[in-house]
Amino acid sequence: MAVIVISATLEVGYTNVTEIFAPPGFFIGVQDMFDLFGLFLMVLIGLELMTIIRMYVKDQTIHAELMLLVAITAITRKIVIIDAKAIDPMILFAIGFVILALTAGFYMMRKAGSSQ
Repeated sequence: MAVIVISATLEVGYTNVTEIFAPPGFFIGVQDMFDLFGLFLMVLIGLELMTIIRMYVKDQTIHAELMLLVAITAITRKIVIIDAKAIDPMILFAIGFVILALTAGFYMMRKAGSSQ
């Protein structure tokens, strides 16, 4: 997993540098920025998964809050890279519902953890 995250980080850096120095120079188009943000969020998801694996090996328990955070980050990445004009509106409603469900679950877990 670490090799994959390092490789993805290097790819984000390489893509960023090539986009900045490509003609017309120091200008990144909107679509290229969406691609870069998608790659960056993919690296972030990989780092969070590595944290979850490390915590599981250490504690032998699954941390549900972290799993919800990874899911929220993954759905956020999907929103960043999605082309809203070319997708069915029902899929957008479904993604919105998934976001609401994940954030409500995260809120309830935080609320239950703080009351103990």
